[in-house]
Amino acid sequence: MAGGGVAALGVNTERAAQYKGRMTLAVAMTCLVAAVGGAIFGYDIGISGGVTSMDPFLKKFFPAVYHRKNSGSQNNYCKYDNQGLAAFTSSLYLAGLVSSLAASPVTRNYGRKASIVCGGISFFVGATLNVAAVNLAMLILGRIMLGVGIGFGNQAVPLYLSEMAPAHLRGGLNMMFQLATTLGIFTANLINYGTQNIKPWGWRLSLGLAAAPAMLMTLGGLLLPETPNSLIERGRVEEGRRVLERIRGTADVDAEFTDMVEASELANTIEHPFRNILERRNRPQLVMAVCMPAFQILTGINSILFYAPVLFQSMGFGGNASLYSSVLTGAVLFSSTLISIGTVDRLGRRKLLISGGIQMIVCQVIVAVILGVKFGADKQLSRSYSIAVVVVICLFVLAFGWSWGPLGWTVPSEIFPLETRSAGQSITVAVNLLFTFAIAQAFLSLLCAFKFGIFLFFAGWITVMTVFVYVFLPETKGVPIEEMVLLWRKHWFWKKVMPDMPLEDGWGAAGGHAGNNSHK
Repeated sequence: MAGGGVAALGVNTERAAQYKGRMTLAVAMTCLVAAVGGAIFGYDIGISGGVTSMDPFLKKFFPAVYHRKNSGSQNNYCKYDNQGLAAFTSSLYLAGLVSSLAASPVTRNYGRKASIVCGGISFFVGATLNVAAVNLAMLILGRIMLGVGIGFGNQAVPLYLSEMAPAHLRGGLNMMFQLATTLGIFTANLINYGTQNIKPWGWRLSLGLAAAPAMLMTLGGLLLPETPNSLIERGRVEEGRRVLERIRGTADVDAEFTDMVEASELANTIEHPFRNILERRNRPQLVMAVCMPAFQILTGINSILFYAPVLFQSMGFGGNASLYSSVLTGAVLFSSTLISIGTVDRLGRRKLLISGGIQMIVCQVIVAVILGVKFGADKQLSRSYSIAVVVVICLFVLAFGWSWGPLGWTVPSEIFPLETRSAGQSITVAVNLLFTFAIAQAFLSLLCAFKFGIFLFFAGWITVMTVFVYVFLPETKGVPIEEMVLLWRKHWFWKKVMPDMPLEDGWGAAGGHAGNNSHK
């Protein structure tokens, strides 16, 4: 393919075949430490559902819900329908949304490490406030500080992992974030299962233990090397090359280093990355930054992860049984992410997203049918149907865990050119947190209003997003992150949306459509 000008693309030509490097200990250690941010994110997702089903917690902060839950006269679908209780879960994500936008200039101007450290400190403060909470205001303030940590951590950590990983291993290594997230969810469910019997302060232990990984994230952020991309972007070119040689395990990094320098030259000409990302040439990436995280949440997974104990109790499970079931779903989610790590760089992103979407649709419909026929406002599921629901929900979580779970983060983090990368990641995180907030705040009311139809609602969205991937997402497997921009000009649809490259940049009349490869 002919090369495009630096002013237009950020890289002159495709050099992927010339990239050298291997999986080094430096990459493994930095990815492992950085992914602790994912563990805290997962812990905060998983811990709230179990805590909100504990009687001592409800009695102290939400007595109306406590009395309704234990009265025995309330509609099964509506026992937990309380906007204050929903706000306890959702306030974290609203704060994360705002802070993720503030994190973008920090990540770009001061480096990925700076945002990781800010996130770790915020997590620690939030966990401390939660464990010491004596009233609802203090409890919500702690959740808001945890949300600030999520905003900074989720903005910086996936970006950090994408830039540190070799191109041929980027998908698997980037999923360290999602793997750590699922491990955090599983850990939270296990802790809730253990602390439910520590009365009346078990909920404090559950909320306060988030401080431990927060300290690891802060210390790890201080000790991590900065990414070579960030160093070069901020003018520390020689230091960037030294870090690149160290993390690739070879001095032969000329091709990758040249791509980074050229991308940096373009990045440093951009004064307003958020304005720049709205230009036509960045339209495909912008669409993916909005749609991928939105669709990830519209699978309905967070309804299960946030409110698994509440959901299972609403279906008639006892307290111990509901928490045990949520532990099981957490374990399935963690194990399924390992499947994705092992296959994403071999099978590609598209196959996993499409096949996972189909399996999730089937599972949602089956659960809706079982609840619609065998469960109601005033009747419980039998033991056999209860087991069937848990099995099908586990199959749903399994499909999410090897498809939209990790890839909802991986794809947006790897597609942006350097000049809009931090802004693009901020948009991805903000959209994710906006939809997470909306679902977390609305789910208990939607469950009360839609009843079993809530599962059909999510199945409809999964159908839409599966078709979206088939039509609009090109395969990003093995494409170097600095050359990703060239991929969109080969796609059957996006090449029509993006502006033609000027002749003087070396593309010629057909340059903007070079490769004419199918989206498949």
